[in-house]
Amino acid sequence: MSNRLFQGVIHQMKDAIDRVIGVIDENGVIIACSELIKIGEIRQGVRDELNYTSDVITGGGYTYRPMTNGPRTDYIVFVEGEDKMAEKMSKLLAISLGNIKNLYDEKYDKGSFIKNIILDNILPSDIYIKSKELHFNTEETRIVFLIKFFGKTDMMPFEMLQNMFPDKSKDYVISVGEHDIVLVKDIKPGTDSREIEKIATNIADTISTEFYAKVAIGISSVVENLKDLARAYKEAQVALEVGKVFENEKNIINYENLGIGRLIYQLPTTLCEMFLQEVFKRGSLESLDRETLMTIQAFFENNLNVSETSRKLFVHRNTLVYRLEKIRKLTGLDLREFEHAITFKVALMVKKYLNSKPIKF
Repeated sequence: MSNRLFQGVIHQMKDAIDRVIGVIDENGVIIACSELIKIGEIRQGVRDELNYTSDVITGGGYTYRPMTNGPRTDYIVFVEGEDKMAEKMSKLLAISLGNIKNLYDEKYDKGSFIKNIILDNILPSDIYIKSKELHFNTEETRIVFLIKFFGKTDMMPFEMLQNMFPDKSKDYVISVGEHDIVLVKDIKPGTDSREIEKIATNIADTISTEFYAKVAIGISSVVENLKDLARAYKEAQVALEVGKVFENEKNIINYENLGIGRLIYQLPTTLCEMFLQEVFKRGSLESLDRETLMTIQAFFENNLNVSETSRKLFVHRNTLVYRLEKIRKLTGLDLREFEHAITFKVALMVKKYLNSKPIKF
């Protein structure tokens, strides 16, 4: 599409400029020129020389200048002549065509389109229209990964992910912050959560071993329509936020596995505080020492089984029963009863959530 774009602009400039002008692509081939016979000629030597100078060169009766488009120089403009006027004209040509291409990419680039969807910068009614313009399949199965980088790295986070997922027609790597990258990935219908989490694990392991960087990854639910990508991105954000509170030992968190934590995270703090006050006597939760809290955690992990918990804790069964009785007297909740255990588990999570919130002055 760039070939036609450049040729159209150059054709309009032809009458105003009395010199041959044109554009060379990343393969060293002339893709647009005011002298049509030159289209298709190869000038690879020009590209090789500009890789060293990265400014402007002259030779063979022409002046060449890179058309800078981001960190890479994909295109080179040329103007007939090796004089000062040719140098000025090449600069104007590079700026003009570069800006036109940037505007074109912003309007028609699929990556920009996906970014506008996930950031809610496009109306739902416009998504269908735009997808038609871009020949975009709106109903493929996709998933969103939000990858948060920690610490400094030699390579930019965006470049790392772009190198790992180079297929721009299937996978979209989008920068949403200095340390946050979104990967919108096509997956096969029916892909289960284990396979999806395996993709996230491979991403984390590759970044850790090859780039020595640490990441946390939030995974959305699977979506089957483009318009649902905004919701999926929010789910990936929630997964990271909730995981930071309730699953802080994990670096990969799936939105669908958040369970009660997701519900608690969406509650107002005032409601959470009221719940704790109603469930516990004042100060009773804070009165539990570290050993008692570890006993409670082990009891939950072993499905409220007294014998199994005492074996895992290397304590006598009667010792564990004594500790559970002590908890009942302090809190009024008998963890051996299922309903009491559920209430206590939720209360501990609510307390953890409140502790994670910043103190307001």
